[in-house]
Amino acid sequence: MAKITLDTLAHSYLDDPQSPEDFALQELNHDWVDGEAYALLGPSGCGKSTLLNIISGLLVPSHGRVLFDGKDVTHLPTADRNIAQVFQFPVVYDTMTVRQNLAFPLRNRKLPQSEIEERVARVGRMIDMEDVLDRRAAGLTADAKQKISLGRGMVRDDVNALLFDEPLTVIDPHMKWELRTQLKKLHHDFGHTMIYVTHDQTEALTFADKVVVMHDGRVVQIGTPDELFERPGHTFVGYFIGSPGMNLFDAEIDGTKARIAGTQFDLGTGYPLKGGKVKIGVRPEYIRLGDHGLPARVTRVEDVGRHKIVRLDLGGQEVSAIVGEGASVPDGGTHVQFVEGGVNVYEDEWRVAPEGGDAPLATKKEAA
Repeated sequence: MAKITLDTLAHSYLDDPQSPEDFALQELNHDWVDGEAYALLGPSGCGKSTLLNIISGLLVPSHGRVLFDGKDVTHLPTADRNIAQVFQFPVVYDTMTVRQNLAFPLRNRKLPQSEIEERVARVGRMIDMEDVLDRRAAGLTADAKQKISLGRGMVRDDVNALLFDEPLTVIDPHMKWELRTQLKKLHHDFGHTMIYVTHDQTEALTFADKVVVMHDGRVVQIGTPDELFERPGHTFVGYFIGSPGMNLFDAEIDGTKARIAGTQFDLGTGYPLKGGKVKIGVRPEYIRLGDHGLPARVTRVEDVGRHKIVRLDLGGQEVSAIVGEGASVPDGGTHVQFVEGGVNVYEDEWRVAPEGGDAPLATKKEAA
């Protein structure tokens, strides 16, 4: 295992980049703590795989350094970084059996045969392939081959880091859950530094200790799943995480008062704003319907089983609210209120902390 340091790291695929827009990866400084599990989360083209390939050595960055435990490995090839990487599509040796594929990295390290057999048997159980260990990989399905790739990454316990690049794309939904659970157990048991690239928020939030959210080549927030949900550091994080995502309202703020769609309400605290464009963000979970507040009109109700998603029109903007399965929903006109502690304020898309600082996360959860 290793602490991975990214020092003023940036990358452009152009020979002569002239502006920030020319960079696939904007400048980044960060320490990936030894033994933690991270998820790189964001839409396609946001820079996730570029960053992962720089860490693994498949790509040399245009600018900055990569360090493992303080050692500069920026120009070291992948083989000399002692990492295991699992790609989006399966990479297996078709002429070998499943057992031989799993044992391959261990044989290269000349481990004792008894240890190889024990590790292969353990990983075979983890990926639910005990019964086909002696079958050739050539005859297996794509998702079975990907399980072999995952197993080959998990079979070693001497790596600096385990890197996963959208590894569950070809896996069926039930097996995705099983494999995520096994990856979490592997991390708990052996403490590997793990970095997991995905565009799926469920995968990221259920796998990682810390989630790194990327947007347009930039890291916009690094935090725990709770932090990303309760206090999105950028409007993109609020929009991208959650289902439905955060409601964002154009707003005016004067002291502790805010105005949305012509209606004023009390925020309860002030915000140190600098004169930029202001938005207020409220998650659907923190919106209540009632007989006072901001006037709105119910446009439709979506019953998704455990709760209902109520869509409303508030001053021409669609708003989403989540209510209990048994809750009554007015037909037509109503009002929306924001749960105390459930409001986030943004200036030029970045979150502004309230004067006096944030309340503990638990306070918001209890209020909700």
